[in-house]
Amino acid sequence: MEQIITRFPPSPTGFLHIGGARTALFNWLYARANNGRFVLRIEDTDEARSTKESTDAILESLEWLGIDWDEGPCYQTERYDIYKTYIQQLIDNGHAYYCDCTAEDVEAMREKARATGKKPMYDGKCRDKGLPAGENTVVRLRTPDTGATVVEDVVKGATSLMNSEIDDFIIRRSDGTPMYNLAVVVDDLTMGINHIIRGDDHLINTPKQILLYQALEADLPVFGHVPMVLGPDKARLSKRHGAMSVGEYKNMGYLPDAMLNYLVRLGWSHGDREFFTRDDLIELFSLKALGKSASMFDMDKLSHINAKHIQNSDPEKIAGHLIPFLAQKGVTAENDEFTHGVIGTLQARSKNLVDMADGAFFYYADSIEYEEKAEKKFLKPAAVEPLKKSADYIDALESFDEKNLENAFKQVMEETGLGFGKIAQPVRVALTGTTVSPGIFEMILALGKEKTVQRIRAAADYIQSRENSTPE
Repeated sequence: MEQIITRFPPSPTGFLHIGGARTALFNWLYARANNGRFVLRIEDTDEARSTKESTDAILESLEWLGIDWDEGPCYQTERYDIYKTYIQQLIDNGHAYYCDCTAEDVEAMREKARATGKKPMYDGKCRDKGLPAGENTVVRLRTPDTGATVVEDVVKGATSLMNSEIDDFIIRRSDGTPMYNLAVVVDDLTMGINHIIRGDDHLINTPKQILLYQALEADLPVFGHVPMVLGPDKARLSKRHGAMSVGEYKNMGYLPDAMLNYLVRLGWSHGDREFFTRDDLIELFSLKALGKSASMFDMDKLSHINAKHIQNSDPEKIAGHLIPFLAQKGVTAENDEFTHGVIGTLQARSKNLVDMADGAFFYYADSIEYEEKAEKKFLKPAAVEPLKKSADYIDALESFDEKNLENAFKQVMEETGLGFGKIAQPVRVALTGTTVSPGIFEMILALGKEKTVQRIRAAADYIQSRENSTPE
């Protein structure tokens, strides 16, 4: 069986957005699911608009998503000699010809066609002139006058276009550079691409590309055109719907595996299942499950999927993504046991890594600043004794685990006659500066004995110094 080879060919005229990332994902998954190959090609023939910044951003986004490639990145601007060879082949075998019609000439042809109720198109004026190459000549493909070009699509089914509706389109500009359709077909042909999955906005180009394959006497790849992603209002996805670059979602604290999970569900399904790991997707993905209807982008659903992935991921895996967010808050953290413990206390309550970094900040702080409301309510003189006793009993623990922590607090409760809440809340404020945190025991275990004891004693000292400095 022929090895499956897919590709993703972004144009570096902007950043990688949701639609492009989904296309890359579908092609990558299909290759990985079938032990195939995935090729990355940068279509940079629009040299006026293509930038290194966009190229770098696209590569960075793909790397963040974990979409790796087996070949590339290949750049079209480095392949002009290859295109030139294939264009000359088409001219030599009579499938293409030089044309010296001006833009004004072609527009006049279109106006004449419109006037007679026909489709406005080039009329083939230079087809049989046998013109040589010239300074102002383009190259056109000689398309069939009769019959139809059929697109066999694994998603949409078969569609056809009468060849009389396709004019002799340009495959090379007058400056010698290739047109999009020619470059794409030559690239796919020479790179061995045999499966092309892309958005259905490209379907308009497919009949022309099929004609180029036929003129080159080459086998056709398998085509699959997936419906576009729409906003909640069923309009084409735009920035107002959340159609930001992939890099922006990274900066908002989404996990790459959550993005993959959400992106794949924009046009692919496996029953009613919503949650998939990366390995799940590679195992289950198939072209047969691609949908024929447009998908709706939903930020709330993305956030829900992200929260599920945070909850279900290994803390060590999350740490690598969290550390840059902590760094933005001035925290130097390592991918170590301490950070893993911190993450473990926050996974159930974090929707994204921004939330998690906010929640993790107190663990790394050198000193705790108490929120005014929390201080007034819980750091009162009556809290000094239970705080000191809590610190003493925790400090005395030989085995620092949850069971022994519970026993330590029970001893404080017995000696002070206070309920657990009356002790735990002052301790919570002492450790975090706030009244909201993970569970008291899991938080203490993550924070560690030394920091816990130091902070509790510091809070007791703070209360006493504050009282001593209060004027009588």
